[in-house]
Amino acid sequence: METPLTKNIPSNGNAPLDLKAYEKAGGYESLRKSLRMPPNAITELVTKSKLRGRGGAGFSTGMKWSFVPMGKDAPHPKYLVANADEMEPGTFKDRLLLEGDPHQLLEGMIAAAYAIQADIAYIFLRAEYKLAAERLGRAIAEAYERSYLGRNILGSSYSLEMYLHVSAGRYMCGEETGLLNALEGKRANPRSKPPFPPVSGLWGKPTIVQNVETLCNVPHIINNGPEWFIRLGLTADSGTKLYGASGKVKRPGLWELPMGTTIREILIEHAGGMRDGVKLRGLLPGGASTDFLTEQHLDVRMDFREVQKAGSRLGTGTMIVLDDHTCPVGMVWNLEHFFSQESCGWCTPCWSGLNWTERILRAMEEGRGQPQDLEKLEFQTKFNAPGHTFCALAPGAMEPLQSALKYFREDFEQHIREHRCPWK
Repeated sequence: METPLTKNIPSNGNAPLDLKAYEKAGGYESLRKSLRMPPNAITELVTKSKLRGRGGAGFSTGMKWSFVPMGKDAPHPKYLVANADEMEPGTFKDRLLLEGDPHQLLEGMIAAAYAIQADIAYIFLRAEYKLAAERLGRAIAEAYERSYLGRNILGSSYSLEMYLHVSAGRYMCGEETGLLNALEGKRANPRSKPPFPPVSGLWGKPTIVQNVETLCNVPHIINNGPEWFIRLGLTADSGTKLYGASGKVKRPGLWELPMGTTIREILIEHAGGMRDGVKLRGLLPGGASTDFLTEQHLDVRMDFREVQKAGSRLGTGTMIVLDDHTCPVGMVWNLEHFFSQESCGWCTPCWSGLNWTERILRAMEEGRGQPQDLEKLEFQTKFNAPGHTFCALAPGAMEPLQSALKYFREDFEQHIREHRCPWK
C-alpha cells in the first residue's frame, strides 16, 4: 500500500529530511506543476480527488476552496491558515506530520494558497508543540532561501508570505472562527455564521482554514492525479488516513492506512490487540469528542459514512480504547473535566452545562451520586445538542457521555447504588 503522507518520515525518531533531501525525494515538484496551471485547475483537481477535511468535519476540500471569491474584483489580501492547534485528547496525528516532514506541509500550503490566490499564509500552531515549532521555523527559512516563498516564487508572477504563529494553547483555538479571532489578537470565541471564512474571515478578508493532514495530501494529488488518490481508499472516501490508537493496547501508535480500514484491523493487526489480562469494553473512534463504539462494531470501516452509520463519527481517526479494568464513569468524568476547562464561556449551554456535567460525574466518582443524577446527565446531552451552541465544543463533549449512558449505564447505576467507584 502506498503511503504518500509518511513515506519520508524517519521511523527511528531522527530529524526530518532537510530541504536538499526533501527535493531529492521529489519535494516541491507539485509546486512547479501548480505554477504552470491556472489556479482554478488546482481546485478542480482537489475536488475530483474527493479529498475530505481530515480535521474531523470531513467537508469537501475542493468545494471549500471554490467558495473563495476569485478574479480581478476579488478582495485582497486573501489568507490561507493551517490549523495545527491539535488539542483533541487522544489525537496526535498532525504532530507526526509537523515534526516528521515539515516541508510536505509547506508544499501543500503553497499549492493551496496558489489555488485560491492567497497573499499571506499562517501556520497556527499549538503552543506545546515546541519541537514542531523549531522544525517548521527552519523549514520556512529554507523555503524562502530557495524561492519557494516570498516574491515571484520560482520566477513566476505569484508571491506568498508565510508566518508561523504559536498560539495561546487553548482547545477552543482549534475551532475555525475561534482560531481566526485568536490570530487577530482577540479572545478565541466562535463567530456567528454566516458570513463564512472563505468570504469573510481573517480581518474580514477571504480565508481558508485547513487541517494539517488535509494540506499534506495536496502535493500528492497534484503529482499523481485525482484517480490515483481515489484508488487508495477502500470505500467511497478516497485516499489514505492517519489512524491511531491509545489506551491499554500492546502497541499504541499511529499508522497510515487506506481510508476505510476496519476498526478490527487497526486494533488487532496494528495496535497488537489488548494488553494481557484486560479485555476490550469500548472505544472512542475519532478522539475524545466522539461516541463510544463497542466490540460489536469491530468490523465497521473507519470512514466518514460507515462510522456515522454505526452511531459515532470518524473525527480525527485516532481511537481511545476503554478496557474492562478502567472505570467508564471515571473516563467520561476526565473528558468532561477537560471540555469544561476549555470552554471559552461564550454561550450559556456550554460554560454552564459542561461545568454542571463535570460536577455531577465527580460526585458519582466520589460516592456522592444520587438517582436523579442520571436524568440530569441525559438532560445535558440534549441541552448541549447540535444547534444549541455557537460551535461544536459542547455537542462534541456530549458524545462520549451520551454513548456511555447507552452502553455502560449499569456502571453509572452501580456508582450511585454503592456510593463508591467500584474500580477504586
